[in-house]
Amino acid sequence: MDIIWFGEGKKINFKMIKDVEVSFITVNYNGLDDTMELLTSIANLQKNDISFETIVVDNASKEDPEPKILSNFPFVNLLKSSTNLGFAGGNNLGIKHAKGKYLFFINNDTIVSDDLVEILLQRFKENDQLGMLSPKIKFHETNIIQYAGFSPLNVLSRNFAYGNKREDGGEYEEFLNTYAGHGAAMMVPMKVIEKVGAMPEFYFLYYEELDWAQQIARAGFEIKVEQKAKIYHKESMSVGKNSPFKTYYMNRNRILFVKRNFNGFKRFIGLFYLFFIVSPSKLLKYFIYREKDHFKAYLNAVKWHLNTPKYE
Repeated sequence: MDIIWFGEGKKINFKMIKDVEVSFITVNYNGLDDTMELLTSIANLQKNDISFETIVVDNASKEDPEPKILSNFPFVNLLKSSTNLGFAGGNNLGIKHAKGKYLFFINNDTIVSDDLVEILLQRFKENDQLGMLSPKIKFHETNIIQYAGFSPLNVLSRNFAYGNKREDGGEYEEFLNTYAGHGAAMMVPMKVIEKVGAMPEFYFLYYEELDWAQQIARAGFEIKVEQKAKIYHKESMSVGKNSPFKTYYMNRNRILFVKRNFNGFKRFIGLFYLFFIVSPSKLLKYFIYREKDHFKAYLNAVKWHLNTPKYE
C-alpha cells in the first residue's frame, strides 16, 4: 500500500500549533464534490477559538482529489491510499497521523454547524468517562431527524435510531445515553483509542462503529449523543441503497456483530435466527424476483462465516 501525505497547513493560519485539540478525519471514496462541501463548512470554523486539523483520507478514488482539495483548502492533510481500505481502514489511517486530543470522525457527505465542535468538547470537559459522543444528525437541508441515538440491539439483532424520519420538534433535546455513536459523526478522545484500540477493520463497511462502541463501553467508558449539537447528512450517496455490495457487507457483518458481541442464550438465538430464518427467506426472495446479483451476494455473506471463524 502506498501512502502519500500532502499538506500541513502552511498557507493558512488555522492555529497550527503543537497542541491540537480536535482532529477532523473524513474518508473520501469517489465523492469529491461532497468532500469539497464538507471542507467548506469546516473552513468556516476557523473563526472559532479551537485548535484543529483536518485530515482527508482518499480510498483509491477514480479521480485524484489532490488538485481540487489542496488548491482550495491548503490547510488539509491529504492521505492517499492506493487501495480501498474500507470505512474503518480509512479512518484508522487518519488516526495514525492525527495529533488531536479528540478525534472527530465525520462522513464526507455531511455539513457541520458552526457551534458543533464547541458543544461536543464541553461535554467531554464535563465528563472524564465519556468515551464516544455523536451529535444529533438531520437529513441535509431539512428539519427531519436521521439520528438522535440508537436503541440497543435486541435478541434478533434489530434496533432503531431514535427520531428517525421525524420532524424535529425538540422532544429529543435531553442529553441521552445511546447504544452507539453514529458513524457519520462521532467524537472519540485519543486516550480512549490508545486504551481500546482503533476501529475493527475486518468489517470493512457497516457495523464497525457499533462494534467499536461496544468495545469502548466494555472498557468502562460512556457512549452518549448530544442533542444540542447538530450536523446535516446527505445519507448514503457513495454506495447504492440496494446494491449487491451493500447486501453482502450488511448481512455478513450483522452476523459477525452477533458473534462478537452477544453471549450465551442471546447469542444462540441471534445466530439461529440469522442463519435459519432470515437467510433462507432472503435467498428465496432474491430467487423469486430473479435478483441474481443479490442472491449471490447474500450467499457469499453466509459462506464467509463458514470459512472465516477467526474474528469471533
